[in-house]
Amino acid sequence: MSPRVYSEPPDGGWGWAITLACFMQSALVFGVTRPFGIFFVEFMAYFDEPSSATSWISSITVATSKFTSPLAGALATQYGERPVAMAGGLLSGLGYFLASFATNLAQLYIFIGVFTGIGGTFALWPSLALLSRYFERRRPLATSLALSGAGVASLALSPLFQFLVDLYGWRGALLLVSGMVFHLLPCGALLRPLVLPKDDALAAPPEQAVSWRHRLSSLFGLSLLRHRGFMTYTCCGVLNAAGFFVPLVHLVPHARELDFDEYQAAFLASAVGVADIGGRVACTWLVTCGPLRLCHHLTLWSFLTGVSVLAVPLGRSYGAVLAISACYGFLAGAVLPLRVSTLVEIVGPARIMGAIGLINLMESIGALSGPPLSGWIRDVSGSYKASFLAGGSFLVAGSLGLLLLPGYFSLHTPSPPTQNQEGSKPEDPWNPSQQNGVCLA
Repeated sequence: MSPRVYSEPPDGGWGWAITLACFMQSALVFGVTRPFGIFFVEFMAYFDEPSSATSWISSITVATSKFTSPLAGALATQYGERPVAMAGGLLSGLGYFLASFATNLAQLYIFIGVFTGIGGTFALWPSLALLSRYFERRRPLATSLALSGAGVASLALSPLFQFLVDLYGWRGALLLVSGMVFHLLPCGALLRPLVLPKDDALAAPPEQAVSWRHRLSSLFGLSLLRHRGFMTYTCCGVLNAAGFFVPLVHLVPHARELDFDEYQAAFLASAVGVADIGGRVACTWLVTCGPLRLCHHLTLWSFLTGVSVLAVPLGRSYGAVLAISACYGFLAGAVLPLRVSTLVEIVGPARIMGAIGLINLMESIGALSGPPLSGWIRDVSGSYKASFLAGGSFLVAGSLGLLLLPGYFSLHTPSPPTQNQEGSKPEDPWNPSQQNGVCLA
């Protein structure tokens, strides 16, 4: 399908269909991953492996997802978002299908870790990048609605996964999960590309277009590596990724260690999903009615998310653990939409595809190390308490690092990169080396 040309983001129209597609994609990617701790308990018992070894499944999934994000962005730039998203749906479903026949953890590392990691990236991130181009004024609302699918799915899938495991065993449950995940294919078919005039603002002159190095830099957004605002944001993202996924992996096993039964433990993941939805709604309302910028909201919500993770070891009774889990879900629910929207604010819609790819690539360092590190801490200490303390500390450090963003303490939002008067390089108010009269405080 030929891209539709708009003079400005339509802030609606077919963008709402893409919002629906992203909602389902986030449900079938993040929503399936979040309650996967139920399967980890089964894997530990079936293969007689420690927590640190089993945690590598989740870490490889997240790290592979982030590591291959630049490739997904480059392919979507070259061939369009639709075929890339549909290929990702096929690969994700195939990964869960093959995992149901695994005979050792190494095979789960490949089928769940690599296959679904790559597939989830190809299915979701190009779609979110396209969604950010369809909206401008309503971008925080559309992004929050799109990513709320993860919370809705977590609510429904946590008890469902436990029921399927009890009824069919973990192999039969994974087989049914693969059938659900294959629905990513029709979601990808809903994507319709569009062209904005701003897309040409960063285009290369004709004489540069023949250079393969420039073509490679354009496809992968490598010029952003010289962008101070983007690199500061990315370093904070690495710290956040190291702690963000710790509760998603270890909350259910932690509850089982506290002698809660399997359905009580599974309900904690459901509580996280319910609170996740509420957090996204509350965040969207606060963003639209307050004077603070997106980066300020992200700092606050990320910091409080870290505090909630630090509070997990304080829970002794089931009610206390449930309340802390709900707080974590409420606060964490706002973080991902804010991260995407804030990234658009920093680099502009024209460079968002490359920016998402690069930031996910570098965040793979934190995502790969966080859960195994917390699993190792559990194996050494004998409980998950110190694991949650480490994860929460990473989140708090990442949120405080956002204070170093250029112009952070100004209430004025810098404009996205635009073409300067000479037409040679894009003028970027977020980069202190190109201030051009913009006060960066």
